[in-house]
Amino acid sequence: MKRVGVIGGGQLAWMMADAAQKLGIELVVQTPSGGDPAVSIAQEIVFAAVDDANATEILAKKCDVITFENEFVNLDALSVLEKQGVCFRPRLNALTPLLDKYHQRCYLRDLGLAVPQFFAVEETENLKSQIEYLGFPVVLKSRRHGYDGQGTFIIKDSATLEDKLSHETITKAANQSLFLLEEFVPFVKELAVIAARSLDGEIVIYPVVETQQEQQVCRRVIAPAEISPDGVAQIQAIAHTLLNSLQVVGVFGIELFLSADGKVLVNEIAPRTHNSGHFSLDACETSQFEQQLRAVCGLSLGNPSLQSPGAVMVNLLGYENSDSDYQNQRQQIAEIPQAHIHWYGKTQSRPGRKLGHVTVLLDNQNREQAIALAQTIESIWYPQ
Repeated sequence: MKRVGVIGGGQLAWMMADAAQKLGIELVVQTPSGGDPAVSIAQEIVFAAVDDANATEILAKKCDVITFENEFVNLDALSVLEKQGVCFRPRLNALTPLLDKYHQRCYLRDLGLAVPQFFAVEETENLKSQIEYLGFPVVLKSRRHGYDGQGTFIIKDSATLEDKLSHETITKAANQSLFLLEEFVPFVKELAVIAARSLDGEIVIYPVVETQQEQQVCRRVIAPAEISPDGVAQIQAIAHTLLNSLQVVGVFGIELFLSADGKVLVNEIAPRTHNSGHFSLDACETSQFEQQLRAVCGLSLGNPSLQSPGAVMVNLLGYENSDSDYQNQRQQIAEIPQAHIHWYGKTQSRPGRKLGHVTVLLDNQNREQAIALAQTIESIWYPQ
């Protein structure tokens, strides 16, 4: 029986449980808190922060291979372990160009992939010329550790930018700035795709989905996206280029913009399972979580195809500070035909926190019906 170490104990690790049981795999999780979702499903826990390489060394002794649930890790410290023979999948050199968003942008650009125009924010005196080049609105992003809308700001004028920068520390550490400034893309749709690459270089790609964000946090996902075959082909080519260039072993999430003229731009890469792929748990023959375990264990990859004509996934986000389990709302949502609720078991709610999600399988690919279903779920979930 294989033992897989997972760095991170959030819902992405928790959602590996059913696939691990199916494949005869034991999960050993490194996570700081006994209240984290994956604690309830792991065979063994190493209680430590995810960037604690000493704890990862202990984790390595308990498992055959280590993978990642999040990217808040110390690559320099982990590379010492990798040189000592610890097996990380994906390998650390596949993560190196991605964890800093400025480096990620440069890597994608150098691969010949279309990305929004961007600058590193290094000196505040350079901002004026950068803003003149990009024009308002612009997007200001933290280069590290931004997720679920944290560290991403849409800036509409100079006063707002100055105010934001006065509240955020812009310093240099190791000659690197902390922020990235990029053009605002007037997209017609935000898209995403999950792709996986195996140990022997096999690649499988899930259906392209449309993601809908509010305040830079994903609220809903519609599968498949209503886009042209050419758009799908562009995105599949991007996935192949990226995963082969990095020699990835595992699942990656790729977020994209679709412009009015049909051009696809890469927004961000997540080197792990991703929120945009949660629909696969109920709607695909092989979920992204099973695919991740298959890849890192050296198994053949599974079929990523949809098993229903369509699906809509809605994130159940916190909207208050509370310790409620929202049983009444969850029961109402569960009564929607073909609805599948996944509740992460977090003990505290706070605004914007992902507490669970619901996927509804659809009998057709009607985008309007999918949006209407999402709105029904949200009308039950959120206070009026």
